[in-house]
Amino acid sequence: MLAAIPLIIFVTFITKAMLVLSPGNYLDELRGNPRIHPDYIAQMEQKYHLDSKNVFERYWYWVWPAARGDFGESYMKAAPVTSLIGERVFNTVLLTGSALIFSWAFAIPLGVLAAVYRNRWVDKLCGFVSFFGLSIPSVFFSLLMVLFAAKTKLFPVDNVHNQVRWHLMGTGEKIINTLHHLVLPTIVLGTIGLAQYMRQMRSEMIETLSQDYIRTARAKGLSRWRVIYGHAIPNAINPLITLFGFSLAFLLAGALLVEFVFSWPGLGTLIFESLRDKDEPLVMAAVTVLVLMLVIGSLIADLLLALVDPRIRME
Repeated sequence: MLAAIPLIIFVTFITKAMLVLSPGNYLDELRGNPRIHPDYIAQMEQKYHLDSKNVFERYWYWVWPAARGDFGESYMKAAPVTSLIGERVFNTVLLTGSALIFSWAFAIPLGVLAAVYRNRWVDKLCGFVSFFGLSIPSVFFSLLMVLFAAKTKLFPVDNVHNQVRWHLMGTGEKIINTLHHLVLPTIVLGTIGLAQYMRQMRSEMIETLSQDYIRTARAKGLSRWRVIYGHAIPNAINPLITLFGFSLAFLLAGALLVEFVFSWPGLGTLIFESLRDKDEPLVMAAVTVLVLMLVIGSLIADLLLALVDPRIRME
């Protein structure tokens, strides 16, 4: 975890530099309002240190309180950033977690079938699904799903919290409604992970099935599928757990765009909104949380690998 600190500093510094050096800031819109006195704007500039273009100075003013858990106050919403970002983090974790479950639930059995029935129609069908998932842009796929939902009326495409009845719903109805909104974004985002995991699982299974211990198990009279489930899959799945840490970065990056298209109230929409409004505290907090999520995901992958592989535990 300590090794992640330089990564967090680097990413947040680059983000702050881009915000500082980009033209304009949050107060530019206020300057065009004749009802706002120039003294108030000058006071706001001094309060938020927007009058300085020194990247290092601006970064220091942000990072020192942030290191103590104080991410400041949102310019637009005039509320603490931590209170605004909490629910968004949960929604992004919910979407990413659902996509991971979706991709693993389909990738492992499909990868096994593709390897067992290599070069047959099952393998070719899985290859097409993998090619589709890797080649289609997530934004384009999202737009196709939105069009599908609009035409069929089977799934909602509006913001889950912007409905008139949301505040009148009970807890159970809110959960069902949220899951209904979650279906299409999960399919879009999960297809990306599905393609990666399925290709990896097929490759690992083909290699594992050619090992001597698999032939020995078959020679001892064990059935084909017992050997596959008892010996081949547990060994072939280890590289997928390692891949989990790397694929999480792609899933989070994809989630930012998918959230925007489907109006899912997660970190992605928050970042787009805060960039549009030049709300620096919100942008910086959201980026920091995303980096922390990547670090935690990588740590979880290491722990899972140690859990399923005794060799890693011994090391």
